[in-house]
Amino acid sequence: MRTVNDVMTHAVVSLDLDAPVHDIVQAMRRWGFGSLPVLSAEGRVAGVVSEADLLVKAEGTDESHTVTAAQLMTVPPVTATKDTSIAGAARLMARGHFKRLPVVDDDGRLVGVVSRGDLLKIYLRPDEDIAEELRELFLTRLIPSGSAIVRIHVEHGVVGLDGDVRDPALADVLPSIARSVPGVVDVTTRFRSKATA
Repeated sequence: MRTVNDVMTHAVVSLDLDAPVHDIVQAMRRWGFGSLPVLSAEGRVAGVVSEADLLVKAEGTDESHTVTAAQLMTVPPVTATKDTSIAGAARLMARGHFKRLPVVDDDGRLVGVVSRGDLLKIYLRPDEDIAEELRELFLTRLIPSGSAIVRIHVEHGVVGLDGDVRDPALADVLPSIARSVPGVVDVTTRFRSKATA
């Protein structure tokens, strides 16, 4: 199963708790991000400052130049870990309407960031890459030598599996495993049983 660790960006722009509004806006403009994680002195993600936070909390105050990231940030921050599945990260983003999530280690320290675009990259794989991963997975790991003949065809992310499979359980498992491979849109099968009556 693919995880956030497979797609996240390791180089991350972040803010200190005492970063003033001017520095926050400059960082967002310079790097083109709509939100930035705010780190404690120990490197833990204490919160996240978004453009919406800037507009709602900083705008309209006479002393907006003295407002800091600690005052603007949304807490508690929604984060992912490196082991969070791609689907799990996508659910977190969809639920909270987030475009990016900070990625933290077991101690809550920032180790990367994952964006919607990062998550979508795995679904934009060339057909041949998908087919090669399935061949490696099926033919070298899952199917004992000589126990089945499986041919793999991939077109526009749709996997076609056909061949001779003796074990009905294997015929059921292979499509399920194929569906879990990133980039696979659908799976069709045309297995023939070699078992004798």
